[in-house]
Amino acid sequence: MLRGSCLCGAVAYEVDAEAGPIVHCHCRTCRKAHGSAFSSVSNVPRDAFRWTRGEAILGRFESSPGKTRHFCTRCGSHILAARQGQPTVLLRLGCLDTPIAETPTAHIWRSDAATWYDPKTALPEFPGGMPARSK
Repeated sequence: MLRGSCLCGAVAYEVDAEAGPIVHCHCRTCRKAHGSAFSSVSNVPRDAFRWTRGEAILGRFESSPGKTRHFCTRCGSHILAARQGQPTVLLRLGCLDTPIAETPTAHIWRSDAATWYDPKTALPEFPGGMPARSK
């Protein structure tokens, strides 16, 4: 069982299935919607997904023909996207509360990617925020 929620906790969901393949989507729409270089997503069966809290406060908009994005109207967290007539929905993994072992399988829509981000560039990693700079 997967569980997820928005930043403020007003909206929550459960999925009676495992996450599908994880991809990082670099399309312009995902970048704009998430204010980030990419959005990490995974598909799950539509019939295994259910809202457990806050469905009445969800906002929705059709970001491209047939694709609707669902987000919390209180905190703005984008939670999922769904295409009409498809048997799956796309979870926005940043809202997933359940730890999963799966790892991303691909970067998609690299042709739309932010010019300032290259996934091949190795960067330093820190367990918390940026360390203080010495003078």
